[in-house]
Order: sequence, then C-alpha cells, then structure tokens
Amino acid sequence: MPDSLPCFDDILAAAARISPHAYVTPVLRSRTLDTLASAQLHFKAEHLQRVGAFKFRGACNAVWALSEAQARASVVTHSSGNHGAALALAAQTRGIACHVVVPEGAVAAKLASIQRYGATLHPCAPSIAAREEKCLQVQRETGAVLVHPYTDPRVIAGQGTAALELLNAVEELEVLVVPVGGGGLAAGTAIAAAALLPDCRVVLAEPEGAADTARSLAAGERLVDFVPDTVCDGLRGTLGQPNFELLRRYAVEVLTVRDADTLQAMRLLWQTTKQLVEPSSAIALAAVLQHSARFAGRRVGLLLSGGNVDLDALPWSAR
Repeated sequence: MPDSLPCFDDILAAAARISPHAYVTPVLRSRTLDTLASAQLHFKAEHLQRVGAFKFRGACNAVWALSEAQARASVVTHSSGNHGAALALAAQTRGIACHVVVPEGAVAAKLASIQRYGATLHPCAPSIAAREEKCLQVQRETGAVLVHPYTDPRVIAGQGTAALELLNAVEELEVLVVPVGGGGLAAGTAIAAAALLPDCRVVLAEPEGAADTARSLAAGERLVDFVPDTVCDGLRGTLGQPNFELLRRYAVEVLTVRDADTLQAMRLLWQTTKQLVEPSSAIALAAVLQHSARFAGRRVGLLLSGGNVDLDALPWSAR
C-alpha cells in the first residue's frame, strides 16, 4: 500500500480511472427538508452508487491502480459490509480474486452483497485488531494485496470523487456535511473542497457512541482505545492515521450526533424523498437538524453515503 498522503491531483486521476465503472450519482432536493432545516440542502445520492454506497469509488480506484502483477495476486480487505462489497465488485470488473475479512455480527444484508459479487469471506472476532490480524494471515496464505477500507491513499482519492462531482454540480456551496467513521470519505472530501472551494466549510457527522474523530482532533492525537456503540454500523471503524493527518491539515469541524436523532433523520429521508438510506448515511441530515443554528440560511451539501439497510431486521419484515 502506498505511504504518501493523497492530493487533489490524485482525486482527479481517480475520477478518470473509475469513470468507465462508477456511476455519476444525482443530487437530490427536498422542499420539506429545506423548510425543516431553514437551509438549502443538496443531497449527493451515493446510496444510488454501485453496491449501494460511495465505497465503490475508492475500491474501484485502488483495484484499477494496481499493476498487472499485483492484480494477479488478488486483493484482500477487512470490512463490516460496504467496502467489502465494493472491493468484491471492483475486483470482478478487473477479473481478479478478492478476499474479505468480516467481523462476527456484521449486517446480514451486507454480507450477502459481498458474497453476491464473488468474494471469499474470512470470519473473525468483532474487533479492529482481530480484523487486521486475519488480513495479515490471508495475505501470507494467498499473496493478496491489501486494500485497506479507509487508510489506503488510493481509496481516499477515490472517495474524494463524490465531493468533486457535488462541487462541480452545485455552485457556491457554503458547507459540506459528511459522515465519518474510518475517515476515507471525510479526508477525500476535505481535499476536494480545499482545492475547488476553499471557503466551503467541511463538517463531519459522527455518532456519539463512536466519537473517536471528535476526541482525536480535540486532543491533537489519535485516541483509538474505545468500543463503538452506535446503530451506524458503517461508522464503527477507528480513524486512520493518514486520515487524521489530513483532517487536521484541513481544519474540519466534527459534530457528534445521538443515535435517536439519526434514526429520526433516516425516517424523514424515507418519508420525504422516498430514498432508502442507512443510518450511517442519514447521520449527515441528523447533524444539520440537531445543530440547525449552524446551518440556517446556508447552501449545504450532504453526502448520503449508503443505502444498504438490513430489511430483515425491520420489525414488520416477513420472515
């Protein structure tokens, strides 16, 4: 995996590299939500991306950036779902093998998606340390190239293409609101915003029960000794070191959000836009509504990061 931090040129290169494979997702509006927020909200619909999440951008960029020799060796990652599915599909587009280390207790719908795209699953205990240890084991056994879900510079650059598209599609955005877990999307967004619209503020939405980014940026060092407790399963990852460095460099702001507010925002999105988004995505709207005074009267871009809801877990699901 490359060691250097990505820059805006890497995002531009990623946009060209993934263009034959990734969708240019639409930007959605809702008058009802504008009224509730007292702001102009522009939703980048990454839940309509391939595999149902922005993660395909970074995975696709990483896979197609590999040399022929690296690609023949296959790829491996660890993931609770969306990145694993994204890497599996990206590997499929290049005709190479993919291995995904998955923690116990991952959302069933996301595991099914990973398998549907042809990856080999390797279960492990539900901790970051266990994931990384299992990845190393798979690397040793298969020779696979690691594509880390959020610290790989190629992944960060690929994720930044979502903000690139949004900023090119909507003029004069004043704020970008992005969910943050491991920090790949957040870091890529910060790079793109600084290059294209330096006065646009980047605000990260983070669950109160997994607020390592907020604590780390406040302390000036990564604080990763925590056990996540949030309904946002896609945001339980630990903030990566390169991601931390990039977020500090670009002076982003972090707002923590209660799970109850995130679920209410998800309900609002389902009702008003008729779009199926997951909690890890709806947290962006929840941050705007929970901290409405910060956004009132502004033109706000929100990245709806994914829509892979576990429908079988809903109380009205037929079993």
